[in-house]
Amino acid sequence: MSNPPRCILALLAAFGVALALGACGGDGGDETATTERAAPRAGPPIRIGAKNFTEQAILGELYRQALEAKGYDIVLKTGVGSTEIIHRALRRGALDMYPEYVGVLLSEVAEVRARPRSAAAAYEVAKEFERKGGFTMLAQTPFSDTNALGVKPEFAKRHGLRTIADLNRLKGIVKIAALPEFRTRYEGLDGLRAVYGLRNLRVSTVQSAGRYPALEAGDVDVASVFTTEGQLAGRNYVVLGDPRKLFASGRVAPILSDEILDAHGPGLREAIDEVTKLLTTPVMREMNAAVDLSGRKPADVAAEFLRVNEPR
Repeated sequence: MSNPPRCILALLAAFGVALALGACGGDGGDETATTERAAPRAGPPIRIGAKNFTEQAILGELYRQALEAKGYDIVLKTGVGSTEIIHRALRRGALDMYPEYVGVLLSEVAEVRARPRSAAAAYEVAKEFERKGGFTMLAQTPFSDTNALGVKPEFAKRHGLRTIADLNRLKGIVKIAALPEFRTRYEGLDGLRAVYGLRNLRVSTVQSAGRYPALEAGDVDVASVFTTEGQLAGRNYVVLGDPRKLFASGRVAPILSDEILDAHGPGLREAIDEVTKLLTTPVMREMNAAVDLSGRKPADVAAEFLRVNEPR
Protein backbone atom coordinates (compact mmCIF):
# COMPACT_ATOMS: atom_id res chain seq x y z
CA MET A 1 0.00 0.00 0.00
CA SER A 2 1.23 3.53 -0.09
CA ASN A 3 4.75 4.83 0.51
CA PRO A 4 5.36 7.27 3.38
CA PRO A 5 5.76 11.01 2.98
CA ARG A 6 9.33 12.16 2.27
CA CYS A 7 9.63 13.63 5.75
CA ILE A 8 9.14 10.19 7.26
CA LEU A 9 11.79 8.62 5.06
CA ALA A 10 14.29 11.34 5.86
CA LEU A 11 13.70 11.16 9.59
CA LEU A 12 13.83 7.39 9.57
CA ALA A 13 17.30 7.56 8.08
CA ALA A 14 18.61 10.43 10.18
CA PHE A 15 17.10 9.98 13.60
CA GLY A 16 15.41 6.55 13.70
CA VAL A 17 11.84 5.49 13.28
CA ALA A 18 10.66 6.61 16.71
CA LEU A 19 11.45 10.26 16.01
CA ALA A 20 10.01 9.95 12.52
CA LEU A 21 6.64 8.85 13.81
CA GLY A 22 6.60 11.55 16.45
CA ALA A 23 7.40 14.29 13.93
CA CYS A 24 5.41 13.27 10.88
CA GLY A 25 2.71 10.79 11.88
CA GLY A 26 -0.89 11.77 12.32
CA ASP A 27 -2.16 11.99 15.87
CA GLY A 28 -5.79 11.00 15.32
CA GLY A 29 -6.67 14.63 15.99
CA ASP A 30 -10.44 14.13 15.87
CA GLU A 31 -11.54 13.25 19.39
CA THR A 32 -14.84 11.75 18.29
CA ALA A 33 -16.22 9.57 21.08
CA THR A 34 -18.40 6.56 20.37
CA THR A 35 -19.82 6.08 23.86
CA GLU A 36 -19.34 7.41 27.35
CA ARG A 37 -15.81 6.44 28.32
CA ALA A 38 -15.04 3.99 31.07
CA ALA A 39 -12.72 4.89 33.93
CA PRO A 40 -9.06 5.14 32.82
CA ARG A 41 -7.17 1.87 32.95
CA ALA A 42 -3.71 1.39 34.42
CA GLY A 43 -0.87 0.59 32.06
CA PRO A 44 1.18 2.36 29.40
CA PRO A 45 -0.41 4.17 26.42
CA ILE A 46 -1.02 1.97 23.40
CA ARG A 47 0.49 3.44 20.23
CA ILE A 48 -1.57 2.31 17.23
CA GLY A 49 -0.27 2.85 13.70
CA ALA A 50 -2.16 2.98 10.39
CA LYS A 51 -0.99 3.14 6.81
CA ASN A 52 -1.79 6.08 4.56
CA PHE A 53 -4.91 5.12 2.66
CA THR A 54 -8.61 5.24 3.43
CA GLU A 55 -9.29 1.77 4.78
CA GLN A 56 -6.34 1.93 7.16
CA ALA A 57 -7.41 5.33 8.45
CA ILE A 58 -10.85 3.88 9.22
CA LEU A 59 -9.40 0.80 10.89
CA GLY A 60 -7.12 2.92 13.03
CA GLU A 61 -10.08 5.02 14.16
CA LEU A 62 -12.24 1.98 14.88
CA TYR A 63 -9.65 0.48 17.20
CA ARG A 64 -8.78 3.83 18.78
CA GLN A 65 -12.32 4.83 19.59
CA ALA A 66 -13.44 1.39 20.77
CA LEU A 67 -10.44 1.03 23.09
CA GLU A 68 -10.71 4.58 24.42
CA ALA A 69 -14.35 3.93 25.25
CA LYS A 70 -13.15 1.08 27.45
CA GLY A 71 -10.68 3.31 29.28
CA TYR A 72 -7.45 2.55 27.43
CA ASP A 73 -5.02 5.41 26.75
CA ILE A 74 -4.53 5.40 22.97
CA VAL A 75 -2.16 7.33 20.69
CA LEU A 76 -3.09 6.92 17.01
CA LYS A 77 -0.44 7.56 14.36
CA THR A 78 -1.97 7.71 10.88
CA GLY A 79 -0.27 7.94 7.50
CA VAL A 80 2.77 5.96 8.63
CA GLY A 81 3.36 4.34 5.23
CA SER A 82 3.58 1.00 3.49
CA THR A 83 3.81 -2.43 5.10
CA GLU A 84 7.58 -2.33 4.80
CA ILE A 85 7.74 0.96 6.76
CA ILE A 86 5.06 0.37 9.37
CA HIS A 87 6.25 -3.14 10.20
CA ARG A 88 9.75 -1.80 10.73
CA ALA A 89 8.30 0.81 13.09
CA LEU A 90 6.60 -1.94 15.08
CA ARG A 91 9.76 -4.03 15.26
CA ARG A 92 11.83 -1.05 16.40
CA GLY A 93 9.45 -0.20 19.21
CA ALA A 94 7.97 3.02 17.78
CA LEU A 95 4.50 1.42 17.63
CA ASP A 96 2.71 -1.13 19.78
CA MET A 97 0.05 -2.24 17.32
CA TYR A 98 -1.19 -1.91 13.76
CA PRO A 99 -3.69 -3.74 11.50
CA GLU A 100 -1.97 -5.72 8.73
CA TYR A 101 -3.07 -7.59 5.60
CA VAL A 102 -1.99 -11.20 6.07
CA GLY A 103 -1.01 -11.86 2.46
CA VAL A 104 0.98 -8.66 2.11
CA LEU A 105 2.86 -9.40 5.33
CA LEU A 106 3.79 -12.85 4.00
CA SER A 107 4.85 -11.59 0.57
CA GLU A 108 6.65 -8.39 1.42
CA VAL A 109 8.02 -8.92 4.95
CA ALA A 110 8.28 -12.67 5.53
CA GLU A 111 9.13 -13.15 1.82
CA VAL A 112 6.90 -16.21 1.54
CA ARG A 113 6.26 -16.75 -2.16
CA ALA A 114 4.45 -20.10 -2.02
CA ARG A 115 0.77 -19.43 -1.47
CA PRO A 116 -0.86 -21.22 1.51
CA ARG A 117 -3.91 -23.27 0.54
CA SER A 118 -6.42 -21.10 2.38
CA ALA A 119 -6.86 -17.86 4.29
CA ALA A 120 -6.72 -19.86 7.52
CA ALA A 121 -3.44 -21.47 6.50
CA ALA A 122 -1.97 -18.10 5.51
CA TYR A 123 -2.97 -16.71 8.88
CA GLU A 124 -1.20 -19.51 10.75
CA VAL A 125 2.01 -18.96 8.79
CA ALA A 126 1.88 -15.21 9.44
CA LYS A 127 1.04 -15.74 13.11
CA GLU A 128 4.08 -17.98 13.60
CA PHE A 129 6.32 -15.50 11.78
CA GLU A 130 5.28 -12.74 14.18
CA ARG A 131 5.53 -14.97 17.26
CA LYS A 132 9.21 -15.57 16.57
CA GLY A 133 9.79 -11.81 16.64
CA GLY A 134 8.04 -11.23 19.96
CA PHE A 135 4.69 -10.14 18.54
CA THR A 136 1.17 -11.55 18.60
CA MET A 137 -1.18 -11.57 15.64
CA LEU A 138 -4.74 -11.40 16.95
CA ALA A 139 -7.88 -12.74 15.25
CA GLN A 140 -8.30 -11.88 11.59
CA THR A 141 -11.25 -10.05 10.08
CA PRO A 142 -14.18 -11.69 8.27
CA PHE A 143 -13.52 -9.29 5.36
CA SER A 144 -10.77 -9.80 2.81
CA ASP A 145 -9.32 -6.84 0.94
CA THR A 146 -6.97 -8.26 -1.66
CA ASN A 147 -4.85 -6.55 -4.26
CA ALA A 148 -6.33 -6.83 -7.74
CA LEU A 149 -6.26 -5.29 -11.21
CA GLY A 150 -9.23 -3.27 -12.44
CA VAL A 151 -10.19 -2.02 -15.91
CA LYS A 152 -13.11 -0.13 -17.40
CA PRO A 153 -15.91 -2.38 -18.75
CA GLU A 154 -15.58 -1.12 -22.32
CA PHE A 155 -11.84 -1.83 -22.29
CA ALA A 156 -12.46 -5.37 -21.00
CA LYS A 157 -15.13 -5.99 -23.64
CA ARG A 158 -13.07 -4.57 -26.49
CA HIS A 159 -10.08 -6.79 -25.70
CA GLY A 160 -11.90 -9.83 -24.31
CA LEU A 161 -10.34 -9.48 -20.87
CA ARG A 162 -11.53 -11.73 -18.06
CA THR A 163 -8.35 -12.59 -16.15
CA ILE A 164 -4.91 -11.12 -15.56
CA ALA A 165 -3.47 -13.66 -17.98
CA ASP A 166 -5.49 -12.11 -20.81
CA LEU A 167 -3.32 -8.98 -20.63
CA ASN A 168 -0.67 -10.98 -22.48
CA ARG A 169 -2.81 -10.72 -25.62
CA LEU A 170 -2.61 -6.94 -25.73
CA LYS A 171 -0.18 -5.45 -28.21
CA GLY A 172 2.19 -2.71 -27.15
CA ILE A 173 2.67 -1.28 -23.68
CA VAL A 174 -0.04 -1.76 -21.05
CA LYS A 175 -0.03 1.14 -18.59
CA ILE A 176 -0.99 0.50 -14.95
CA ALA A 177 -1.78 3.18 -12.36
CA ALA A 178 -0.39 2.00 -9.04
CA LEU A 179 1.21 3.10 -5.81
CA PRO A 180 5.02 3.49 -5.82
CA GLU A 181 5.80 0.21 -4.04
CA PHE A 182 3.95 -1.73 -6.76
CA ARG A 183 7.10 -1.48 -8.89
CA THR A 184 9.15 -3.70 -6.58
CA ARG A 185 6.60 -5.91 -4.84
CA TYR A 186 5.90 -9.55 -5.49
CA GLU A 187 2.21 -8.64 -5.19
CA GLY A 188 2.94 -6.13 -7.92
CA LEU A 189 5.13 -5.89 -10.99
CA ASP A 190 7.59 -8.59 -9.88
CA GLY A 191 4.84 -11.14 -9.35
CA LEU A 192 2.97 -10.24 -12.53
CA ARG A 193 6.13 -10.97 -14.48
CA ALA A 194 7.03 -14.13 -12.57
CA VAL A 195 3.56 -15.68 -12.29
CA TYR A 196 1.82 -14.42 -15.43
CA GLY A 197 4.80 -13.76 -17.69
CA LEU A 198 3.66 -10.18 -18.35
CA ARG A 199 6.48 -8.23 -19.96
CA ASN A 200 4.39 -5.51 -21.57
CA LEU A 201 3.58 -3.56 -18.40
CA ARG A 202 4.56 -0.01 -17.52
CA VAL A 203 3.72 1.37 -14.08
CA SER A 204 2.45 4.93 -13.81
CA THR A 205 3.12 5.88 -10.18
CA VAL A 206 0.30 7.74 -8.42
CA GLN A 207 -0.89 8.23 -4.88
CA SER A 208 -3.84 6.17 -3.69
CA ALA A 209 -6.50 8.74 -4.62
CA GLY A 210 -5.11 9.11 -8.15
CA ARG A 211 -5.65 5.58 -9.42
CA TYR A 212 -9.30 5.76 -10.46
CA PRO A 213 -9.07 9.27 -11.97
CA ALA A 214 -6.14 8.08 -14.11
CA LEU A 215 -8.23 5.15 -15.33
CA GLU A 216 -11.25 7.35 -16.02
CA ALA A 217 -9.15 9.89 -17.94
CA GLY A 218 -7.68 7.18 -20.15
CA ASP A 219 -4.16 7.94 -18.97
CA VAL A 220 -3.72 4.26 -18.11
CA ASP A 221 -5.31 0.98 -19.20
CA VAL A 222 -5.35 -0.77 -15.83
CA ALA A 223 -5.38 0.26 -12.17
CA SER A 224 -4.08 -1.56 -9.15
CA VAL A 225 -7.11 -1.72 -6.84
CA PHE A 226 -8.15 -3.06 -3.44
CA THR A 227 -11.25 -5.23 -3.50
CA THR A 228 -13.15 -3.51 -0.67
CA GLU A 229 -12.94 -0.05 -2.24
CA GLY A 230 -16.27 1.70 -2.62
CA GLN A 231 -15.56 2.49 -6.26
CA LEU A 232 -15.93 -1.22 -7.06
CA ALA A 233 -19.45 -1.50 -5.62
CA GLY A 234 -21.16 -0.61 -8.91
CA ARG A 235 -20.59 -1.57 -12.54
CA ASN A 236 -18.07 1.10 -13.45
CA TYR A 237 -15.09 -1.26 -13.27
CA VAL A 238 -14.22 -4.88 -13.99
CA VAL A 239 -11.87 -6.70 -11.62
CA LEU A 240 -9.75 -9.19 -13.55
CA GLY A 241 -9.66 -12.74 -12.24
CA ASP A 242 -6.49 -14.10 -10.65
CA PRO A 243 -6.55 -17.83 -11.52
CA ARG A 244 -2.88 -18.36 -10.60
CA LYS A 245 -3.44 -16.78 -7.17
CA LEU A 246 -0.71 -14.17 -7.24
CA PHE A 247 -2.62 -12.01 -4.79
CA ALA A 248 -2.79 -13.74 -1.39
CA SER A 249 -5.25 -13.51 1.49
CA GLY A 250 -6.43 -9.98 2.14
CA ARG A 251 -7.80 -10.58 5.60
CA VAL A 252 -6.61 -8.14 8.23
CA ALA A 253 -5.23 -9.03 11.65
CA PRO A 254 -3.93 -6.60 14.28
CA ILE A 255 -0.31 -7.24 15.29
CA LEU A 256 0.64 -6.28 18.86
CA SER A 257 3.84 -6.39 20.83
CA ASP A 258 3.87 -9.07 23.48
CA GLU A 259 5.07 -6.42 25.90
CA ILE A 260 1.94 -4.30 25.54
CA LEU A 261 -0.32 -7.37 25.75
CA ASP A 262 1.40 -8.48 28.94
CA ALA A 263 1.12 -4.97 30.41
CA HIS A 264 -2.64 -4.77 29.87
CA GLY A 265 -3.70 -8.38 30.30
CA PRO A 266 -6.25 -10.49 28.40
CA GLY A 267 -8.89 -7.76 28.43
CA LEU A 268 -7.01 -5.88 25.72
CA ARG A 269 -7.05 -8.84 23.37
CA GLU A 270 -10.78 -9.31 23.99
CA ALA A 271 -11.55 -5.63 23.34
CA ILE A 272 -9.67 -5.67 20.03
CA ASP A 273 -11.22 -8.95 18.89
CA GLU A 274 -14.70 -7.55 19.59
CA VAL A 275 -14.11 -4.88 16.95
CA THR A 276 -12.38 -7.18 14.47
CA LYS A 277 -15.21 -9.71 14.31
CA LEU A 278 -17.67 -6.99 13.18
CA LEU A 279 -15.73 -6.12 10.03
CA THR A 280 -17.32 -7.90 7.08
CA THR A 281 -16.72 -7.12 3.40
CA PRO A 282 -20.02 -5.17 2.95
CA VAL A 283 -19.25 -3.17 6.11
CA MET A 284 -15.78 -2.16 4.95
CA ARG A 285 -16.88 -1.35 1.43
CA GLU A 286 -19.66 0.88 2.78
CA MET A 287 -17.31 2.71 5.16
CA ASN A 288 -14.65 3.14 2.47
CA ALA A 289 -17.26 4.57 0.12
CA ALA A 290 -18.46 6.99 2.79
CA VAL A 291 -14.97 8.48 2.92
CA ASP A 292 -13.83 8.18 -0.70
CA LEU A 293 -17.10 8.94 -2.46
CA SER A 294 -19.01 11.04 0.07
CA GLY A 295 -16.12 12.99 1.57
CA ARG A 296 -16.75 12.08 5.20
CA LYS A 297 -13.94 11.91 7.76
CA PRO A 298 -12.65 8.47 8.78
CA ALA A 299 -13.13 9.36 12.46
CA ASP A 300 -16.81 10.22 11.91
CA VAL A 301 -17.48 7.10 9.84
CA ALA A 302 -15.86 4.91 12.49
CA ALA A 303 -17.79 6.63 15.28
CA GLU A 304 -21.14 6.10 13.55
CA PHE A 305 -20.39 2.43 12.95
CA LEU A 306 -19.41 1.86 16.57
CA ARG A 307 -22.52 3.65 17.85
CA VAL A 308 -24.72 1.29 15.85
CA ASN A 309 -22.60 -1.82 16.46
CA GLU A 310 -21.17 -1.13 19.88
CA PRO A 311 -18.80 -3.99 20.84
CA ARG A 312 -19.87 -5.71 24.06
